[in-house]
Amino acid sequence: MGRVLVARLARLVVTLFAVTLLSFLLTSFLPGDPAVAVLGQDNIQNPELLEQVREDLGLNKPIPIRYLSWLGDAATFDLGESYINKGQEVSTTIKQRLPVTAQLAVMAIGIALILAVPLGVIGAYKEGKWQDSTTSAAAQVALSVPNFITGIFLIWLFAVKLDLLPASNWNRISNKGIGANLKTAILPATALATTQMAIFSRLVRADMIATLKENYILSARAKGLGDRYILMRHALRPSSLSLMTIVGINFGALLGGTVVIETLFAIPGLGFRLINAINQRDILVIQGITVFVAVVYVVINTIVDLLYAVVDPRIRRS
Repeated sequence: MGRVLVARLARLVVTLFAVTLLSFLLTSFLPGDPAVAVLGQDNIQNPELLEQVREDLGLNKPIPIRYLSWLGDAATFDLGESYINKGQEVSTTIKQRLPVTAQLAVMAIGIALILAVPLGVIGAYKEGKWQDSTTSAAAQVALSVPNFITGIFLIWLFAVKLDLLPASNWNRISNKGIGANLKTAILPATALATTQMAIFSRLVRADMIATLKENYILSARAKGLGDRYILMRHALRPSSLSLMTIVGINFGALLGGTVVIETLFAIPGLGFRLINAINQRDILVIQGITVFVAVVYVVINTIVDLLYAVVDPRIRRS
């Protein structure tokens, strides 16, 4: 197990290096001149001023030198300052906005799992029957509807028609308390959860159907064990490995993929800030948020990979 852990950590380091390099290169090759974005259209006619800004920002240095310098600072979570908003550190921006996006992602995954696991188990247990057809149809509809359409429908129903929840804005727990926070978080989290729920339920159903045909399940039934006990204790656990992988992947993706929902509900998260940075050509903010999300994505998937041995004793023994 120790060698496996060392191998996984070594692969993690190599992956993180590749991710940071690729993210840096992609943002460096974006069209346009960051110096022009900093100065604005009124000052771009002054070549000396443009050159001075490029020099101050280090844009005149070769890309390998810029990358190594940036990587050294990023290792201590020093991601520089915003080009546009002087004095605003990128790391501070991430710290302020990460709790918002992370809460949305956690709530979306939680809501999706609460709905998906029972639906997937029912679909597998009642394979080919009306319960399976109903849950499959519901999952197909959820997969077909984009989350921003779901968000608009939720706003129309709960904010406009029923006047139960706010249509936009965000109340932080530290400022307004958990109740006010949940009122502003439940609609966007639900909009994000619908697609995740459909994916998770179909995955649980497919894996559970295969598991229920294993010999040890037939043996458990021959011993007279109840169906509920077999489903929950013998079938669900080995059927959850693929679900763990997808949950890890989708959680990392949600940290950087809530842009549309954050914009729709006017939520001050990472995605909303990233869109503003792209529009403003604020390179350091783009690099910082992109690399941070990518690093979290890689780390989460490495942790999920290691958790396989905890969930499945067969993997641990091998």
